[in-house]
Amino acid sequence: MTPSATRGSSSRWLLLGSLALNLFFVGVAISFLVRTPPQPSWDRNVFVRFERMAETLPPADSRLFLDQIAADRPAIEAAQTAYRDAQTNYRDALRAEPFDAAALRNAMVQSRAARQAYDETIQNAIAATAAKMSTDGRRGVADWPPRRRSTSNQK
Repeated sequence: MTPSATRGSSSRWLLLGSLALNLFFVGVAISFLVRTPPQPSWDRNVFVRFERMAETLPPADSRLFLDQIAADRPAIEAAQTAYRDAQTNYRDALRAEPFDAAALRNAMVQSRAARQAYDETIQNAIAATAAKMSTDGRRGVADWPPRRRSTSNQK
C-alpha cells in the first residue's frame, strides 16, 4: 500500500468516527430537550398536594379524603391565609427601618401560632378521614409522598 492510500483510509475512518460522535451528541441533546421534568411532589398550594395524595389512594379512600377536604376547605383556606399573612408580617418586620427587634419577635410569635393553627386544621381533616379509611388508605397517607419508605418496612 502506498502512503497516500493509507492516509486516505485513515481519513475516511476519522470522518466516520467524527460523524458517529456528532450523531451521538445530537441524540443526547435532543433527549434533554424532549424529556419532561419530573412533577414535584411539593406544591405551595395545599389543595394541589391533597389531590396528588388522593390519586395514590384506593378509590374509595380517595373519595373519602377528597370529600373531607372539600368539607374543611373554608377552614383550611382561612388558616392558610392567616399563616401567609403572618409570614408577610414577619418579613415586613425584618425589612422595617428603623429596625425594631421587639416587633420582629412579636411577628415571629404570631407566625408560629398561625403555623400551628394551620397544621392543626390540616391534621384534623386527615384524622377525621383516617378514622373512616381502609388500612391501605391510611398507609397511603402515611407513606406520602409515594417514594417515602414506611418506617415499619425498614425494621
